[in-house]
Amino acid sequence: MTENHRLQTHVVSLSSLMPADVCSTPAKGSEILSRLLQVTHKYGPCSPLKEGKSKIPSLRQILINDKTRVKSINSKISNQQSSVADSTVKLPANSGDSLGTGNFVVKIGFGTPQQNFILEFDTGSDLTWTQCEPCAVQCYSQQDPYFNSSASSTYSNIPCCSNACSQLNSAGYAQSSCTTNCLYQVTYGDRSYSQGDFVTDTLTLCSSDVFPNFEFGCGQNNQGLFGTTNGLLGLGRNPISMVSQTAQTYGELFSYCLQSSTSSTGFLALGSQAGTSSSNSQYTPLLTDSNYPSFYFLNMTGIRVGGQDLGIAESVFTTSGTIIDSGTVITRLAPTAYSAHRSAFSQAMSKYPTASSYSEFDTCYDLSGYSTVDTPPIVLHFGGGTDLNIDKSGILVQASSIQYCLAFNGNSADTDLQILGNMQQHTFEVVYDVAEGKLGFGAGACS
Repeated sequence: MTENHRLQTHVVSLSSLMPADVCSTPAKGSEILSRLLQVTHKYGPCSPLKEGKSKIPSLRQILINDKTRVKSINSKISNQQSSVADSTVKLPANSGDSLGTGNFVVKIGFGTPQQNFILEFDTGSDLTWTQCEPCAVQCYSQQDPYFNSSASSTYSNIPCCSNACSQLNSAGYAQSSCTTNCLYQVTYGDRSYSQGDFVTDTLTLCSSDVFPNFEFGCGQNNQGLFGTTNGLLGLGRNPISMVSQTAQTYGELFSYCLQSSTSSTGFLALGSQAGTSSSNSQYTPLLTDSNYPSFYFLNMTGIRVGGQDLGIAESVFTTSGTIIDSGTVITRLAPTAYSAHRSAFSQAMSKYPTASSYSEFDTCYDLSGYSTVDTPPIVLHFGGGTDLNIDKSGILVQASSIQYCLAFNGNSADTDLQILGNMQQHTFEVVYDVAEGKLGFGAGACS
């Protein structure tokens, strides 16, 4: 192998793409002691959720759920005519299967005294909610006890006529009928849903960071693909999101690192802790969409495969627009961009036998007899000269014991949003500096 060829390939061990049975990161214990919140993969050996007999979803099911989420995101956007313009705690992160897709979970506390819960965090959602006693209509089964509001001395209902309830209504989460106490409802793309009381209570993220009167949903009617997680932590940009509600302490600054393996852990960092786990962060402007301001938009400008820029017209990216989303698994590219990407990748992989397509993946290889594979590096270009050199764990996905596929999908329409999914964010500290209007990528922050 020539030195130049060596620089233009990743040597990927196929065993590294397979799930492991043992957690490689020591457990942090049940209490939230650190300003670094641990993130784990929901079905992995590090997860605080012991799924028991609940079935781990197949890759095919995860991809179906992922497609549903993407359709839901695009339906929100396509209902609007959009115009995009410029615009300190660490919690460990665990990957979950919330909202029917591959999300990540952290442990937080509600109430006084504190009751701990494992919530999926989602940059594509604003409302935080958890299941609550007495589950007046229905609750899905979860590992931990439901939130017992009567055991909390700081719990309070929010009245219908309050500013908080008006804000909930503006965000699109309020129930239409409101007589005394404010009621919320949220439905996700896979028809999972949660309904209940919109309330305030103390939020504890670590021993030093406690937020009185935090507004969240106390779910009395919940059903869907949440596994055994206790609810959702909304990290979108709306005023009801956790990012906005904790802005006085954290300055609308947070980061996360999503681990490449189910058997390791990542983190969620808030405020001054964000950005401290990587010293080499490159920043690109965070853009806002005037009609859907909750999403985090980026200006994607190009793609490089194996050292060669693909020469895709900038209009391809501006027509679609691009968001970064912690809850979508597989990155979606505009049709023209994906076609060029797939072609360049296939050329670089020409020495390997091809295999049939799998679900949404149309570029697959039969790697029986191989223990390693040489893949071309894939770099995504963003505004401000920022490059995301995707970790080698985010290039191929294992579809079967011998079948491995390019871990990208093409959109069906030019106007569908491009989405930077969580698989292509693996091992980077992704820094959301909302106040300063920029997003950073810092390499090698977790494994």
